[in-house]
Amino acid sequence: MVRLGENALHVLERRYLLRDEAGQVIETPGAMFRRVAQAVAAAEAPAARSAWAERFEARMAALELLPNSPTLMNAGRAHGQLAACFVLPVDDDLAAIFDALKWAALIHQSGGGTGFSFSRLRPRGDVVKTTHGVASGPVSFMRVYDAATEIIKQGGVRRGANMAVLGADHPDVLEFVDAKRAAGLENFNISVAAPDALFHAAARGGRWALRHPRGGAVVREVDAAGLLERIAASAWASGEPGLVFLDRVEAANPTPDLGRFEAVNPCGEQPLLPFEACTLGSVNLARFERAGRVDLERLGACVRDGVRLLDDVLDVNVWPLPQIAEISRRNRKIGLGVMGWADLLVALGIPYDAPEALALAGEVMGFVQREAHAASEALAAERGAFPGFASSAPAGAGGRPRRNATVTTIAPTGTLAIIAGCSSGIEPLFALTYVRHALDDAALPEEHPALGRALRAAGAEAALPAVRAAGRARGVAGVPDAVARVFATAHDVTPEAHVRMQAAFQRHVDNGVSKTINLPRTASVEDVAGAYRLAFELGCKGITVYRDGSREKQVLVSGATRNGELCPQCEGPVSLSGGCRTCPRCGWGSCETTE
Repeated sequence: MVRLGENALHVLERRYLLRDEAGQVIETPGAMFRRVAQAVAAAEAPAARSAWAERFEARMAALELLPNSPTLMNAGRAHGQLAACFVLPVDDDLAAIFDALKWAALIHQSGGGTGFSFSRLRPRGDVVKTTHGVASGPVSFMRVYDAATEIIKQGGVRRGANMAVLGADHPDVLEFVDAKRAAGLENFNISVAAPDALFHAAARGGRWALRHPRGGAVVREVDAAGLLERIAASAWASGEPGLVFLDRVEAANPTPDLGRFEAVNPCGEQPLLPFEACTLGSVNLARFERAGRVDLERLGACVRDGVRLLDDVLDVNVWPLPQIAEISRRNRKIGLGVMGWADLLVALGIPYDAPEALALAGEVMGFVQREAHAASEALAAERGAFPGFASSAPAGAGGRPRRNATVTTIAPTGTLAIIAGCSSGIEPLFALTYVRHALDDAALPEEHPALGRALRAAGAEAALPAVRAAGRARGVAGVPDAVARVFATAHDVTPEAHVRMQAAFQRHVDNGVSKTINLPRTASVEDVAGAYRLAFELGCKGITVYRDGSREKQVLVSGATRNGELCPQCEGPVSLSGGCRTCPRCGWGSCETTE
């Protein structure tokens, strides 16, 4: 088993390892991997279970492959719910609204995160004929959901995380866009579902119709470009809302016969039909660098094992609702992705924002996609295709039968990356150094493990204290340019480079890609809008931006400073990935159950 870092051990002890009735940890990390592997391999044929359990355990113990947090937490436990993300329908009926809230509470209690579309709800002020009153609108019910989530998460180790989506043509869209500027909705990420027509109307200076969700009657019209600017202005100020490019997401719907996508999971990378769930997992790319190249043979074998592991999870999972069990078994969606991308680039000596990095992203993720689909096709030959395959879009296009309606997704992996000791998802490095506080409250600076070696090799070790203080290498006196370029942090990378990296991966992913587009403090609202347009033009399925300093408390703090938004668990600085916050010191995450 690979030696785990102190932060990884702390995270595992705090959230993942089994405890006795007195709350004492009674499990080692190795025993956790064994517990998970044996529970998941129970889906295999009896004669093969032991061999597959050993194989899955070896992958996890080597930190090459990790399933999503609910699987690590709950596999092998009574009533183990193992999926990360769910989408629930919210219909325009008081009973239905509170049914969805009840279902969400059960999912949060079981360790999952929930996405909702509030687009079906009538707008604020609309007359309710049955009661002769007026509707309070989507945002008011979001606040009810948020309050319930807050209560549930106080009751145990699991947290609730939510995503609210509202159509860009809903009459309350402007209220929704500004909803996160005020206090509240701390347990929600929010995104506007923006169809292609909105961008086309904005480009030609046209108007945009806001329509009543019942019947589609035009309530009023607004300037299309002005609406996008309003969205950009709110994101400039608060980091939200994000955008979901709804038509692009729907174009990739593998089962359109079952309905249209309305919402995504809390981190935005997983579009799902009502009641659908998805089980996620991530391959640590940093573990597959050998002698200055990517070891594709080993990577391919790990990807194939990852697909099988996630498919097995579907069969041993204890689903929280019968509706979820039914559609999840019909479509068998999984989402295998990657983490450790920035660490791989450092190991290869390639700057994150270099053209070579974009080219390699396409090569590596294209390879992962092909291997993952081949593995799903092999499982279909062995176990049968997903039950809905015959009427699916892949079948209609003449595709080979496969076991899973979707196979790949890139999640933020904030907490999983801490366990694996690697960079999060496909994000740049959070910071080269940060301060960890030991039990005796001593401040201990930690740094990227390759940084010191690179500076020593370049004869620039004397610059290390300055790099530690700054948390970055670019712009620090005494750091050679070649070293500074390779050790790029999130705020060293231009917004355009962020978007282009997301797009490079998106081309080879079934579902979506969780990524934050970082902008400097000096960025304008138009810079945010420009990032939106570029993401739309390059084929992304959504976008989340964060302007440095845009929140009341700073989200990303590097180096030895202590100012900024602090982790509620350990008061350390937190990083942002795809709208989800993670503390690299203790592992707290706002979406830690959904990755």
